[in-house]
Amino acid sequence: MIKRVARFILKFIAITFILLVVALFIFDRLVQFRMNDTELQQYFAQKHRQVAIGYYSSYGRTIRYAGTGSGTNVTLLFIHGAPSSLSYFKDYLTDSVLQQQATMYAVDRPGYGYSGLAKPIPFIQQQAAMIRPVLDSLHAIHHPVVLVAASFGTAIACRIAMDYPQLVDGLVLIAPALAPGEEKVFWFSPAVENPVLNWTVPRMLQSANTEKLHHKEELQKMLPLWKNIRVPVIYMQGADDELVYTTNAAFAKQQLVNAPSVEINMIKNRGHLIAFKERPFVTGKILQMIGMVKGKG
Repeated sequence: MIKRVARFILKFIAITFILLVVALFIFDRLVQFRMNDTELQQYFAQKHRQVAIGYYSSYGRTIRYAGTGSGTNVTLLFIHGAPSSLSYFKDYLTDSVLQQQATMYAVDRPGYGYSGLAKPIPFIQQQAAMIRPVLDSLHAIHHPVVLVAASFGTAIACRIAMDYPQLVDGLVLIAPALAPGEEKVFWFSPAVENPVLNWTVPRMLQSANTEKLHHKEELQKMLPLWKNIRVPVIYMQGADDELVYTTNAAFAKQQLVNAPSVEINMIKNRGHLIAFKERPFVTGKILQMIGMVKGKG
């Protein structure tokens, strides 16, 4: 009797474990916030837009990017946050007005999308260097270049402007995470890095968690470099943002001492996801920046 009960318990545990693994595998495939090349092309086709998808190698990593638009005034480079991918900006990339006003590109940051999913690069300076080849190509077109970035991507955009000022003409920052320690860190984040638990987390979230735990120290490294930013900045954040604290606005205003203009926009009754919930407003601010830098190329 005891042996029969023991066998039943072991069988139950084994079946439960297998079902858990299968469920986690399915969840990982469903929760990726990315589109493959075919899905991305189909999305653009549905919007009657064209998109060019490319790959390049940087620091031993293959990086994916997408380009669209026919405007010759300005080039926009969109840099997503965490967890996410270049598809985060798909509604902006297919926007008819932006398409007419700018040539637009978006990149899968290292560790996301199709740039090495779940192989994070937590070092902001290195991420900026890995994205630089896109900017080198855009700069050769002689357009003024504006970086449009969201959340954790804003720190990358600012680091690019600090390290390669000759390649950037303007910054549009959406829900920026810029001030060291001024963002929410979940209590379970350190535990997720443990290999025993890490495999249970979707790959996209693995990258985001690693970035989160290194973000404060990485932002501290940038403190002496804010004076290097000498381009106009438009800052937008939800006044009720609970993921990235609104104290980041005062930090940005204090640090961007050499920027010719810094416009701070705090949107009432909105949280972190203003790129989605306030898209017309954000689009308007991107167009405003296009007007500010037009003709600088």
